[in-house]
Order: sequence, then structure tokens, then C-alpha cells
Amino acid sequence: MKKKILIPALAAVLAISCVIGGTIAWLTDKTETIDNTFTVGDININLAETTKEYKMVPGCTIDKDPKVTVEANSEKSYVFVKVEESSNFDDFMTYAMAEGWRELTEGSGVYYRVVDTSAEAQIFPVLDGDKVTVKKEVTKKDLNALVTETYPKLSFTAYAVQYFNGEDSTGQTHFTPEEAWAQVNPEPAP
Repeated sequence: MKKKILIPALAAVLAISCVIGGTIAWLTDKTETIDNTFTVGDININLAETTKEYKMVPGCTIDKDPKVTVEANSEKSYVFVKVEESSNFDDFMTYAMAEGWRELTEGSGVYYRVVDTSAEAQIFPVLDGDKVTVKKEVTKKDLNALVTETYPKLSFTAYAVQYFNGEDSTGQTHFTPEEAWAQVNPEPAP
């Protein structure tokens, strides 16, 4: 008889527990959603100069002002300037690179600098004093012997390559200047 009363009593207690358990409020919490939007990094550069006429007079300087502009908000980068001279340029003229440029390898004609990101455009002169100089030793006879095809020429091309390349097994987190140059010019610098 006790068994007959105990089983229905246990069943009643269990049923009541389930009903009460179903109505018990649980403490919960939820954070706000964090959205991660990945934008695109970029590097933008320009190369320009304002000077246009370059008449050679022995011993005189000629204004020549090529400047590389790294546009605002460009990523940290290596900025390169490749300077190419005609085969007879050194017979007639000289120049020096502006402060801050380092030659990639001696005699390569490739110069670089590291430029940090900035909210402002950054302008870098290429030539020291924005000038080239005609050698004093050049004579009128030397100048008169020149024709359009043999006039001394000086050419500039600017390049930019991202500074960072991620972390590799050696812990390196940025390109070396040589590795960066290889990204725009797969041929090694002369």
C-alpha cells in the first residue's frame, strides 16, 4: 500500500518540478556585435617638375626640380627613383641627389627612402638644390658638336612598394630595400 501511494506521489512531485523548472528564469547576457570591415590599403605617388628649359652654359647651374609626392594616407612604403643618364651625360653635367635618398647598390642609379603613412601629402625633392651643373671644362666646340640625338639626357622614374610583407619564419615583418625593388623590377639593380 505504501508503494501504491509513493509512486503516484513521486509522479506528482516530478510533474510539479517540471512545471516549476520550465518557468524558472535563467540569467543570461549578450554582447553587442562587433563588425570588422576590411578596407583596401594603397600607395599613390606622383613625379613632377616645374622647370622646362635646360640650356647648357659651361660652369652654370640649371634649375631642375623633379619631386616625388606620396599622396595622403598612402601606406608605409619604399619609394624609389631610378635615374637614367645618356651615355654622354657625365661628359657635360653633374648633379647630386637630395638629402634622404640612399643608393640601392653603388652605381645602380636606383635610390630609395622609407616613407611613413601620413594624413598629409609628402613631397620629396630628387636633386640636391633642385639643380644640375654644366661642367666648367665644357667648351663651345663641345656644345656645337651636339645634335638633337646626342644632347645629354637625364631621366627619372619613381616607384613605390609597400613596406610590410607580413611575418615569416625568421620574424621579419618588412621587405628589405632589395626585395622591395625586385617587386617592381625583377632584374637585379646593376
